[in-house]
Amino acid sequence: RGTEDRPDMGNESSSNSYPGESGRRSSSSSQPAARQQQQQQSAPSPTQVVPPGAYSVPGNPSRRQNQQFYVTVPRGVRPGHEFPVLAGGHQLMVRCPAGVRTGDRIVVSAPNRRGTEAYMATVPAGIASGDQFPVLVNNQQMMVTCPPGVGPGMQVRIMVPSAPQRTTPQPSSSPFGDTMYEVVVPQGVRPGQPFALIANGQRVMVTCPARATPGQKIQFRLPIQMSNDDIQSIKLNYEKEGWTRCLTPELNFVWLRQDGGTDNPTPASQAARITRDELDKLAFVRKITLDPKKNTPESASIELVPAGEALASTLVNGRSLAQDLARHVSSPFSKKEAWFRGQISQLQVPWEEGHIRINVRRSNLLVDAMEAVMSIKREDMRKTFRFEFQNEPGIDAGGVAREWFQLVSEQLFNPDVALFSYSAINQMCMQINPMSGFCNEEHLRYFHFCGRLLGKALFDRQIVNAHLVANLYKQILAWPVLVADLEALDSDVHQNLMKLLDLDDVSVCDLDFTVSIEQLGEHKEEELKPGGADCTVTNDNIEEYLSLQCKYRLLNRVKDQVKHLLIGFYDVIEEPLLSVFDFQELELLLCGLPDIDVSDWVANSEYTGEYEKKGANHKNVKHFWEVIEEDFDVEQRARLLQFVTGTSGVPAAGFASLQGNDGNIRKFTVNSITKSASIFPRAHTCFNRIDLPLYDNKKELKKYLTLAIQMECTGFDID
Repeated sequence: RGTEDRPDMGNESSSNSYPGESGRRSSSSSQPAARQQQQQQSAPSPTQVVPPGAYSVPGNPSRRQNQQFYVTVPRGVRPGHEFPVLAGGHQLMVRCPAGVRTGDRIVVSAPNRRGTEAYMATVPAGIASGDQFPVLVNNQQMMVTCPPGVGPGMQVRIMVPSAPQRTTPQPSSSPFGDTMYEVVVPQGVRPGQPFALIANGQRVMVTCPARATPGQKIQFRLPIQMSNDDIQSIKLNYEKEGWTRCLTPELNFVWLRQDGGTDNPTPASQAARITRDELDKLAFVRKITLDPKKNTPESASIELVPAGEALASTLVNGRSLAQDLARHVSSPFSKKEAWFRGQISQLQVPWEEGHIRINVRRSNLLVDAMEAVMSIKREDMRKTFRFEFQNEPGIDAGGVAREWFQLVSEQLFNPDVALFSYSAINQMCMQINPMSGFCNEEHLRYFHFCGRLLGKALFDRQIVNAHLVANLYKQILAWPVLVADLEALDSDVHQNLMKLLDLDDVSVCDLDFTVSIEQLGEHKEEELKPGGADCTVTNDNIEEYLSLQCKYRLLNRVKDQVKHLLIGFYDVIEEPLLSVFDFQELELLLCGLPDIDVSDWVANSEYTGEYEKKGANHKNVKHFWEVIEEDFDVEQRARLLQFVTGTSGVPAAGFASLQGNDGNIRKFTVNSITKSASIFPRAHTCFNRIDLPLYDNKKELKKYLTLAIQMECTGFDID
């Protein structure tokens, strides 16, 4: 398949046609398109080793109209004779082909009638009646409930609706879509004649359709109209970190402080010096600007702007998702995901329109995977991928794909590859390595690949073997990043910046607007702003200094890496679709809900304060573990881990190897505080410690613990 005229994001070429596909499928031929040449090549035989790469396999549109069945020719039927068969639940008459004898099997092509199709599925081990288990039908995963009286190893029959044909929705004159109305044709109105009626409070003219008669019901679509007041009333309230999203008349989302404050830096002459309590108002959102002429990652720019100035589009395929997002943003996580999956299913390219085969060598996995994925056109990233390991006969029915994503992500985020490094406070989380360019000349291609890998994993419901620092999840979602996010990148710098706010006179530190960095063993200084080396930090400009430190460390020193990662992610999933999630939910989607062994959690926990003497036998601690084990579901346990440790990940060796910010073992710790100090539990992610108030009863403990993990209460003195 040749390259198209429309430019793509990234230095991509079209993917190759799959070698040997024409040898296996007589209905279509393949024309390879190599990475640097477009000459036609002869397809190797199926036994020939397939070179590593991504190959575009053409679809078979006829599958939409026809189904194929195997039929045995009955006794007594001769060539040219017709005989009845039952195919797809319908009786057909089939003419026996020439050269076929009684007992031979022939292939019958029958019209594909829409409705339901029957499939047989084997119940897996460990599944009891009433339990659900996944099956793969028509290359899509679905959940099946085990019927009563059926056990592992037994087969059940499932009825699945036939896959509907993908249709392009009719364009609407309103970005909010259309509403369907039904009306009765008035007396005296003839086909083609217009008539007036009132719909949605407005007078409209409707043309009577052909063959419609008076008294008959007809349907018509009317664009949804919203006033500016209606538009501006749409909000996304995440109940997290004090920020909410509001809709502008231009159908863009903008961030607003829930307390009505502003995040924009205030001139020192108009405001007092910033305090610790006001730091959360100092927030920034990344802004990507694309060059429409070049349309490549290299030509795009990225910067951090004040959160109140950052605009985010709500349009997908010309339609605004603002109303849908507002309805679902406060829903439980499972319902959010269900809505998201419904949107993704509308974007997925059907199997019949072609798919992509990716072939890699285990011995050169990361390089092969990167080269293959980066050779795929942007619009093909939403096709179904099938994975193969060279010289391995396995058929990808889901298991090979899971292994591919697991192994590739494991290698990509390995610190030895030098693209990522450990977080300063949690070695379960990874941050971008600012020195990646010194270790790999093609590091930006790898970050573009990383974005595509994460986006495709989310698109295909796959899990990646890596947790990122919260700052990167926020960058993907265009969430406000705060000074507090610096701690995960460099805890010493964050701590020193916080100490500045406790000084009566900052100028005694003799600081200027520069940062000291180390590159390959050499110390260098960079100015945070022009002339920064000659500008002293004082009480009057401390807010500007904190802002520039935040921008430099959260983005500017790794801006090229972040830019390529984000553009790669949006090659697969459009940004507005992600707005329904917060940054912690995005981690759960990408990394999956952890398999938490509560007994291991309890056995490797420590207690301080009033809990130290009795430990797990203290009444309040007993209630704490009972709520976790008996009342919390898997998602809530994962959120509690995020709340206390900063990530939902559990070390491979279990809770016994949980680490703190210094790299040493710091077990999960439950510390006592009084309710007068805080009615909500407080978290200290550096030390994996939760401050659990001395509640009066289990019901009270469950109430406030549940609220804390849902809201991630940074406003309640969370460290």
